[in-house]
Amino acid sequence: MTRAFLPDHAGVAGSGTVPRAEAAPDTGRQSPRRSRFTARLRQRSLLIRLLAVSALVSVCSITATAWVVLNTTAVVLGKERGQALADDARIYDTLMGWAATHPDWSGVGPTVEQLGRRAGHRVVLTTEDGRMLADSDGDTAHPFQPPHDATATVNPLATDIGLSGGTTGDTQSTTSDTQVTSTAAIDPRAVGPFRLSVKDGRYLSDIAHRLTRCLQQEGIPSHVEVLPSGRPRVVAPGADNGGALRASLCPVDVLDAPVASERAALSALNGLVDSCLRGRGVGAVTLTITGAWTQRTRTPPPASSVASCLATSRAQQLAPYVAPAAVLFVASHGRTATTFFDLSAANRLRIAGWAAAVLVITVTVTSLAGFRLVKPLRVLTTAAIRMEGGELSTRVPVRGQDEIARLSAAFNAMSERREQLETVRRAMTNDIAHELRTPVSNLRGWLEAVEDGIARPDADLVASLLGQALQLQHIIDDLRDLAAAEAGELRLSPVPVQAGDLLSTVVRAAKATADAQGVTLRLTADPSTVVDADPVRLRQMVDNLVSNAVRHTPAGGTVTLGASLERREESAAGDLRAAPDGRRRSDFVLLTVSDTGCGIPAEELPHVFDRFWRSEKSRNRQSGGSGLGLAIVRRLAEAHGGTVTVLSTPGEGTAVTLRLPSEARRAT
Repeated sequence: MTRAFLPDHAGVAGSGTVPRAEAAPDTGRQSPRRSRFTARLRQRSLLIRLLAVSALVSVCSITATAWVVLNTTAVVLGKERGQALADDARIYDTLMGWAATHPDWSGVGPTVEQLGRRAGHRVVLTTEDGRMLADSDGDTAHPFQPPHDATATVNPLATDIGLSGGTTGDTQSTTSDTQVTSTAAIDPRAVGPFRLSVKDGRYLSDIAHRLTRCLQQEGIPSHVEVLPSGRPRVVAPGADNGGALRASLCPVDVLDAPVASERAALSALNGLVDSCLRGRGVGAVTLTITGAWTQRTRTPPPASSVASCLATSRAQQLAPYVAPAAVLFVASHGRTATTFFDLSAANRLRIAGWAAAVLVITVTVTSLAGFRLVKPLRVLTTAAIRMEGGELSTRVPVRGQDEIARLSAAFNAMSERREQLETVRRAMTNDIAHELRTPVSNLRGWLEAVEDGIARPDADLVASLLGQALQLQHIIDDLRDLAAAEAGELRLSPVPVQAGDLLSTVVRAAKATADAQGVTLRLTADPSTVVDADPVRLRQMVDNLVSNAVRHTPAGGTVTLGASLERREESAAGDLRAAPDGRRRSDFVLLTVSDTGCGIPAEELPHVFDRFWRSEKSRNRQSGGSGLGLAIVRRLAEAHGGTVTVLSTPGEGTAVTLRLPSEARRAT
């Protein structure tokens, strides 16, 4: 705290000494050439880092973009390919259903046209020898040119597992010791002579529903499914058809017997199978309507032979009832079902070229922006170095309204503020030296006179020296109080204080001085006014104001002390406004000290609370104090959470008002 008040001999009038901070050699300072080299190196380093970062960002962005594009392209192609395959499967399944239920392709044209419109492709159906069966476009101006590979072959007796989803429609045999699954990929809708009549269908449907109700009564959930031939079957999800169903009390085997419309077809199929097996030299079998078979000889035939003969016989039996095999073509101008992204050498070179072009453009733009960014930073760096060398008047030009411009404006404000603070520091040092010189010089002069025998240390001399010492102590105490208040280290003990009693005490203490100068003291205070403040510091503030007012009031003048309560409303936003009764209020106490002195000129009012400011420019201590009283008053008022204001009219007088929180606000 005391370091701030050490005298700066460079600013003291008549002193020829140089401050230590300016006179001490700077052994760590670099030479001008090395400083310039270091500055250039730092500038280039900043630019290089900026370019490196921009290049890195560009490379990362390009890489990420390329990765995203490639993955997105793959996903899109996959989706398009899946959609195309789904369209092909739907078209294939529809035409396969037509072929399975029609003996020829006559009348398939409208179906093909509808499929083409729905899929958005051209659907063409030809015979195996290339004869046109149907074309969804039907445009003779653009004859169809068949591609090298067909989309599929529509043959209900030999389905394409890839397009049909693996469903052949063949049933499985479920005999206890012999089981065979037909491997012939025959469309399930190709039933031929096995299609039930309406009468047989109703008969089996009634049996199936009665069987379902029976199973449900036994706690086995089941439902009826109707096969393409019209034959119903009972399905129990979660139950073994050969185990749990047959173990129930319901006659589940009642549906296994062929009806009248199926016996002839089953007998013909059994004959074809027996003929095939005899040709292979194996025993005959007996087929059931469910697809199972049992042996009719002692030696069971191989299951593979039975399955092969069954597939061949079924195809032979169904051939007259289904359409002949046809070739399907599905094509369109924008189709991408078989299109893939080709990462050939040309494509890779094209991608690399675009990436390099983007990189060059990015680096170029970043370089131009970097040079433009670095230029004002260089100016700021140079100005900062000059300020470090002692040129406090250094300023930088401000251009634009961007961040650099705001930084330049902040630098100029900082430089100006530092220059002002340096000026204030030197002025304060001069003021402190000037204030301390007079009492110290007087003490030294009289003490030297006593030492030389010129003056005698009588009571009058001792009283004079004591007065000088007290004056010196007063200045030191003021400086200490001001430093503590400015540093926020001033300890306060606020308590409710009766403003009227405090002002009465001050009037009694200052009455002798005021009477000696012919000044009248007047008190106008509300006895009920209570202020929340430290009583010692509050007394110090009022004493300073009263002594200052008495000092600057001529004989015959009046100094008036007043205390009043200010009632104001505190809004939700925190600002204060005058409030009517019944509203939320925050009270403040106004302590006013007004005089009828000479007043203060308007141009001097902003400096009233500055340190060492005095209206007497001669700085005669007989007509003025140390110049710290009003500065201390302002700091003490701010420490109490209040303010101090001054109003003055030259030739009429001055009024200083302390605005401090009341006891009611402190309690809130």
